[in-house]
Formats: sequence, structure tokens, C-alpha cells
Amino acid sequence: MAAIVSISLVSGCGLLGDESSEETGPIVVGTTSAPSTLDPAGAWDGSWELMRNVYQTLLSYPNGSTAPEPDAAKSCKFTDDSSRTYRCELREGLRFSNGDTLDARAVKYSIDRILAINARTGPAGLLGSLDSIQVNGDREVTFNLNKPDATFPFVLATPGMSIVDPDDYAEKSLRKDGSIVGSGPYRLQSYQEGKRAELVRSDNYKGLADRKNDAVTIRYFQDSSAMVKALRGGDIDLTYQGLAADDVVDLETKSAENDGLQLIEGAGSNINYLVFNPKDQWSNKLAVRRAVAQLVDRGAIAHKVYQDTVDPLYSMVPTGLTGHTTGFFDDFGDPDPDKAAKILSDAGITSPVPLTLWYTTDRYGSDTALEFKELKSQLEASGLFKITLKSRPWNDYVLGYENGEYPVFGRGWAPDFPDADNFIAPFVGEQNALGTPYPEKKITQVLLPRSREESDRANVAKEFEEAQQILVDDARLLPLWQGKQYLAGNEDISGAERSLDPSTIMMMWELSRKTSW
Repeated sequence: MAAIVSISLVSGCGLLGDESSEETGPIVVGTTSAPSTLDPAGAWDGSWELMRNVYQTLLSYPNGSTAPEPDAAKSCKFTDDSSRTYRCELREGLRFSNGDTLDARAVKYSIDRILAINARTGPAGLLGSLDSIQVNGDREVTFNLNKPDATFPFVLATPGMSIVDPDDYAEKSLRKDGSIVGSGPYRLQSYQEGKRAELVRSDNYKGLADRKNDAVTIRYFQDSSAMVKALRGGDIDLTYQGLAADDVVDLETKSAENDGLQLIEGAGSNINYLVFNPKDQWSNKLAVRRAVAQLVDRGAIAHKVYQDTVDPLYSMVPTGLTGHTTGFFDDFGDPDPDKAAKILSDAGITSPVPLTLWYTTDRYGSDTALEFKELKSQLEASGLFKITLKSRPWNDYVLGYENGEYPVFGRGWAPDFPDADNFIAPFVGEQNALGTPYPEKKITQVLLPRSREESDRANVAKEFEEAQQILVDDARLLPLWQGKQYLAGNEDISGAERSLDPSTIMMMWELSRKTSW
């Protein structure tokens, strides 16, 4: 199957054994990544972190696996040699958390609903190869594709393809009542937007997850410092997304306030990048984009802002995946103001270029503001740019970039599935995850379709290398860094080191408490 990055985690302090124990209350996990919606049809973002645990998909990832395997399904496979017909048979006796039957009709309804709603923030863009869905009886569903797509099983394994109850989710509108009816390992017992989600074991669940606890509470924090304070104070048991670099470095230090805490560091495939909006009068100019690319010092950002808890990234496909390149370094080399000035002057631009850079205040951790201050400093030090920084909380921020309000804006990306396809396809085409159309036909009509004909994903490097060179030449997407994964937890918590799936989404069911040390 695919040659893909491993996300197995390595203990920083001899961490976290495998003992299980009786529960003494819900395990409490802290994160700075709150959902923007509870409806899968409206989510193509970090909302999936909650959805993975309360909804169910046909396929999912067993612990330690990078290839999807049946979850709600009993079996799934391509039934032809051209990867255009994909058939799944469901497990027997599946039920939603409210007791309703989950059958093939519910699967078809859920996927058709995504396309019918076609939310700008939703995962419809992942279904570009889907032509139709057929139901045969209660337990068999067949997906007919309009072109070969060896990545389709990976798509079905994303939380965006979660199965919903047709009797509880309207066909053509998103659910907004703050509740969930799913068939996942947990049911959502209560939810306070931006504050907490309380999950309890679902008695109706049948699937891959081997649950090692009965309840998990997720608490949402505005910043890393508040989250770490809660960890040290015993208010939470484990941190997930959003640890700031200062806090990571501090947690690595032996001190009285860190007694009883442990830090896990692991490989990550999440990336951070800038997006240039072609509707803006300056971002629309190739020379402006290439001049920015010539000036950005990724090493300085990684070291000064993130204290080497991230690595510089020179292509949209991260290190560790087939097709990774260093295209931006190969073409631009080290930061060079003289070269940037020539790029602008050759295009007839002689005055400092005014650009407004936007970032979100509460999605990617507390260091985001420092990162954009560093970017402003780097660009203005050249004398070639005049930078204005603006920011918004995530939910407002999303609406802004969807409406094309931002000349340049920052985004992060954690993969939907561990394949180079998912670091290129979501960002190109008329409909994409950025809300900014990018109709690059050579990629969307030639390279991606050709790569999807290949079931052995180790054989698609050529297509992705060519696609990335197109992105480098155009410079509408500017990769900045690739993250590492850090979790901090009490010594009482077991299983954190095996809790992340290939998209670095936490499988809460892997967590448990130890009986003793």
C-alpha cells in the first residue's frame, strides 16, 4: 500500500506504560482546537478531532496502522481492476446512539447529504471522484466513481464521511442545535461551545475501537499557558493540540512544578503555510508572491519563534511522504533582499508593497501571533514591503477567508489521510479547503487523476514532484514549517503514546489510568 510516514510516538521521559485500571472519573483532555461545527457535512477542519470519537465511518485506522481498515463496515474492497467500483458490507446490528438502526441507506444518505448541502466549510471537495452510490439490501453499499481513484478508501476513513442518522439530520441543511447522534465509540453527553465536550461510552457501538475508558471530557482553552496551568493544577490529565513552544521547552525542564508530568514528542505531518488571495491587487501579482518567497526565513521562524519544536518546510508535501521535495529552497535558496528587489523591479514595482497579513488568534496555538510578527519583521527589513497584521478568532476567521477578505492569510493543515495527494488536492480546484479557487488544470486534470490510477502509492513520486514544482513557480501557497507532535500528561495516564491516528487525531479510547507507579 502507501509508503507513508509513521506517527508512532517516542517518550521524552520513559513515558506511559500500558496498564489499565478502574476509572475514577472521566479522563480530561485539554486542547486549544475547538470545533467550528458538530455536523460532519459542514466540517473540513479540526472539528474532526471530536467527530472521530462520536461518529463512525465505514473505514478507520486501527492502532499503529497507516492503512484504513473496516470499522462500521465488515469488509470493503474495489471490485474492479481500474479502482472505479468500491463496495462495502456493513457489520450486523449497527445502531446509532439513540437506538436507531444504522444501515446501508444511512450510509448513502450521509454521503449524498454532504454533496447536497455543499457547505463551503464542508468536505464535499473530497468527493470529486464520486459518481453515484447504490444500496443493495440493508448491509451493502457500492460507490461508483467517475474516474480511477485509489485514494477513495482513505477518503471514506476521514471523519468528514461520518455516518449520520437520516431521521435526525436534515437532508439539505446543517444541524446547529449543539447535539450529536452518531454511532461512534462515545456519545456526546453534553456540550458547551468553546468550553467543553463530555463524552461517555456508547453501549450501541460496534467497531474497531477497543475502549480503555468509560468517559472522556475535552476542555477547550484559548491559549497554551492556560492549558498548561490547568495540567499542573490537576484540572486536566493530558494536553492535545496547541502547546506553545515556550511551554514545550519549559515542560522538558526538570523542576518542582513539572513533578508528576511527562512530555511525549513524536513525528508530525501537520504543516503551516501562507495563502495569497488572487482577488487582492497586490497578492495577484506573481512578482509580489515570489518576492515574499525570496525573503521569508523559515529557519529563523523555527528557531526564534518555535524554539526548534518545528522544522522548516520547503514544499507543501511534508518530509516522510512519497513525493516530498525541497522546491522552494531549490528555486529561491537562502533569504536574499537583493534578489527580491530585482524580482519586483523587473515587474515595474519600485515602491514598498502594502500587504495585510491575517492570522487566527486561537486555532494553532499561542505562538501564531509571534510568528506573524516575525514575518512582518523579515519582510519590512528588506525595505520592499509595508506589512499590516490583523487577526480574528477562528470561527470569524474562517468566514473571512471564505468571503475572500484577506490579501494574505495563514493556515495550518493536518492531513485527512497520510498521502501526498492530501497535501495538494485540497488546495487546488474551484472548490477547495481554502475557500479560494485555484483552478490549476495541469494538477487537477492531469497529475492528480494519473496518480490516483496507481494503487501502489510508492509509485506516484513523479506526479507529485511535478505538481509541487507548479506550486513553487506560482507561489500562491507558501509552506513555512512542519510540526512535531507534543503531548503533556500526568504520570497517571496511560496510552497517550498510541492515541494518535495517521492524521494526528486523538483516539480518546486509547487513554486509561494506571493502577499504580
